[in-house]
Amino acid sequence: MTYFALIIILVGIELIYFKIADTYNIIDKPNSRSSHTSITLRGGGIIFPIAITIAFLLGYVSWAVTLAVVLVAVVSFIDDIKPLSQLPRFISHVIAVGLVFYELHLFYEPLWLLPVVFVLLIGWVNAFNFMDGINGITVLYALAAIATFSFLPINKASLPLLITMGLSCLAFGIFNVRKKAKTFAGDVGSISMALFLGYFMIKTIIDSGQLGYILFFSVYGIDAIITIINRLLKKENIFQPHRSHLYQYLANEMGYSHILVAFIYAGLQLGINGLVIYMDANGYLTLLFMGGFLLLLTFIYLLVRNFVTRKMVLGNS
Repeated sequence: MTYFALIIILVGIELIYFKIADTYNIIDKPNSRSSHTSITLRGGGIIFPIAITIAFLLGYVSWAVTLAVVLVAVVSFIDDIKPLSQLPRFISHVIAVGLVFYELHLFYEPLWLLPVVFVLLIGWVNAFNFMDGINGITVLYALAAIATFSFLPINKASLPLLITMGLSCLAFGIFNVRKKAKTFAGDVGSISMALFLGYFMIKTIIDSGQLGYILFFSVYGIDAIITIINRLLKKENIFQPHRSHLYQYLANEMGYSHILVAFIYAGLQLGINGLVIYMDANGYLTLLFMGGFLLLLTFIYLLVRNFVTRKMVLGNS
């Protein structure tokens, strides 16, 4: 199957889903905690688990990874239609992480490593989901990650899989990366894509032996972690929808367009990824560099966040 034919098929599947979503009223209604102002079809990110299923049928990816992504996608899609409690969602995540561990042979690693990777992967999946709040941000950030993984020689054998997932992002992006989105990813899209990217991050680190590649997720990671800490300090429920991420301040309170903010986040991450690859190629991507660079990024983030929140306060006074 040529990639041109595949993108046509994926766009066609997306259009069919829109008919289904419209018929069964699978929509996202705006509220005080959302960043959109009009009713929009929810769940367009269903194309991501569909794409990985196609990749499995073409022999690009294992059954374990496919099952993991499809499992969280199914549970998340049900949650998109009729909200579920935390328990079934958490159970699906635990099983999916177990399948990822099985695929990557992590059960043979030192016992202490398993809970560390478990917490990091679960945390990443939830952080990625939290960051899915404005048009374009999820798909552009995912494309930045997929493009970076594709650039690494260590991932040459996985290029067909990465291209397939990249094409699914393009198919979804046609309808999402616009001022008035036709569809949102929904949890079915953000969580399934997060799990896939998390799996591929761990795979890349294992295959290369380079822990520094975790910086490929630094922009999302810093925004998500700092926001969670702020909300915990305010005694807020971190699992409830909110509008207190920096990207939400920029898009909502500061009035920048969703697409501009999304491109800034994806572009910054792509720039960081390029620097990380350069440092690795020249032997400078050490633990010391990682720690120092993360501190620098966090400091810059806090400066920008503080500047934005001050402007918000002045604007409301």
